Amino acid sequence: MCTAVSFPQGDHYFGRTLDLDRSLGEQVVLTPRNYPFRFRMAGALERHHALIGMALVREGCPLYYEAANEAGLAMAGLNFPGNAHYTAPAPGRDNVASFELIPWVLGQCASAHQAQALLNRLCLTDTPFQVDLPPAPLHWLVADREQALVVEQTREGLRVYPNPAMVLTNNPIFPTQMWNLNRYLNLTREEPDNRFAPALELAPDCLGMGAVGLPGDLSSPARFVRAAFARFNATPGRTEQERVTQFFHLLDTVAQTQGLARAGRDGFERTVYACCCNTSRGWYYYVTYENRQITRMGLDQADLEGRTPLAWPLAREQQLCLAPSPVPIS
Repeated sequence: MCTAVSFPQGDHYFGRTLDLDRSLGEQVVLTPRNYPFRFRMAGALERHHALIGMALVREGCPLYYEAANEAGLAMAGLNFPGNAHYTAPAPGRDNVASFELIPWVLGQCASAHQAQALLNRLCLTDTPFQVDLPPAPLHWLVADREQALVVEQTREGLRVYPNPAMVLTNNPIFPTQMWNLNRYLNLTREEPDNRFAPALELAPDCLGMGAVGLPGDLSSPARFVRAAFARFNATPGRTEQERVTQFFHLLDTVAQTQGLARAGRDGFERTVYACCCNTSRGWYYYVTYENRQITRMGLDQADLEGRTPLAWPLAREQQLCLAPSPVPIS
C-alpha cells in the first residue's frame, strides 16, 4: 500500500511512501530528453521532457513508480487491487500499457491541465512488460502546483477526477475516499470548544484534542484521512531545508512500521522508501526504511540533452552522524 501527497509551500513538493514487504531493486532514475520511449501501441517519444523519479529498471527501460518532469508536473502510481481493470486495446483511443503511463504523460505534458486533455483519450491496456512482470493494479495521482487529478480505470471505464484533497492512497475508489472525509469535518488543529454540554465545566486537558477521532490505523481509508488532515494543516517551511523536512514529517504520519501489518504468510508491510520532489527545481529526495538520512539528487546533475538514462542506487545502510567533541560548560 502507499500514500502520495502534493504540497505547494513556496515551491511545489510532491512525494509518496512505497509500502511493500520487500524492495524490488528500485533506483532513482533520470531520463534525459532524447532517450526514446517506444510505447507498445502509442508510438514513440523520441524527444520529451526530462524525468526524475524512482524506477525499476528492466532491459534498460525505467519502469517508474513515480516521477516529476522538468516542467514541474509529477505523477505517482499506487496500488489499487480489485478495482483496477485493464482491457484489450480499444479502437479510436490512445492505448497505453499501465507500466508506460507515467512517461507517456510526463513526457508530453507540462501541467495537470494538459494532462487531463491527454488522459481523456486514454485506454489502459492489459499488456504486460514481460511474461514474468504482469500489469500491476494501479491508479495514479497527477499534480502540478495548482491542481491534482486522480486517474482510475475500473470495470465502469476510465475516470479522471479533480482531486482537491491533493492526496491519494489505495482502495476504495476515489469518490468514496472523498465522501469519507465528511465523517471527520469536526476535526480541527485548534483547541476544541465545549459543545458536549455548555452547562458542564468541560475543558481540554492536553494539546491536540481537536483531532480526537482522527483514524490511526494502517488501512488506506484511514491513511487518506490522516494525510489530508496533515496536508491541509501542516505549516509550510521558509527555506528548502525546512520545506523538505516538513514534507517528510507529513509522510511520517502515514508511514508503515515493519511488523504491524502482515503481508502474506512470511512478510510484513513496511515503508520501503519515502520520497519528496521539489518539482519547481527538479530536486529529488528520498529516505529508505533502513536509512533515515535524506539523500538528494537532481536534474541539474546531468546533461538533459543526453540519450541514456542515469541511475543512483539507493543508500540502504543507516548513515549515522557522529556528534562533534563536547565543549566545556561555561
